[in-house]
Amino acid sequence: MSCVNLDKLSSNSVKSPVSGEHVELGSLWRDQTVVMFFLRRFGCQICRWTAVEVSKLEKDLRANGVALVGIGPEETGLQEFQDGGFFKGEIYIDEKKQCYKDLGFKRYNAINVLPAALGKKVRDIASKASSEGIQGNFSGDVLQSGGMLIVAKGGEKVLLHFIQETPGDFVPLEDISKALDIRVSVQAGVRPQCDDDVCTR
Repeated sequence: MSCVNLDKLSSNSVKSPVSGEHVELGSLWRDQTVVMFFLRRFGCQICRWTAVEVSKLEKDLRANGVALVGIGPEETGLQEFQDGGFFKGEIYIDEKKQCYKDLGFKRYNAINVLPAALGKKVRDIASKASSEGIQGNFSGDVLQSGGMLIVAKGGEKVLLHFIQETPGDFVPLEDISKALDIRVSVQAGVRPQCDDDVCTR
């Protein structure tokens, strides 16, 4: 059961980097169901790989009246991210990182960020991304984590609230389509193989 306070969250302001306009987050789900992918950083290699994965759903989402939105915690690296064509949805910036706080997306510190970044899941996905020609960099806020939020049209309810426990965590495409109760015509990329006990979603 999600503990997301949609009333509080809906009044948070996010910025469109295209128009420079600030809009309330709630306006994104006012007239349609929305899948919101909260990136750690635009330069993050795993975020880029995950953005490519979730973008595979964009056509099916649109056909079912569902919007795909990416939200970043800062504009650093955005231009390179857009130039790379990693994400097919609209993008907004949470300049105050208030949505990240309200959704429980944790921040690492100088002590725990390195072990998290060197974990097996992260290494597996980074290897997968590299094999697909997706590179990353360390520009921007390396301490922020992310996740995903899916909200039904009109803010009727939260369909999915996902919080990264490690930088290598992401929502599989089948879980997104299941949360939305829609059929999709795409196939997810091969999931990285994990052979240790802690390597679960």
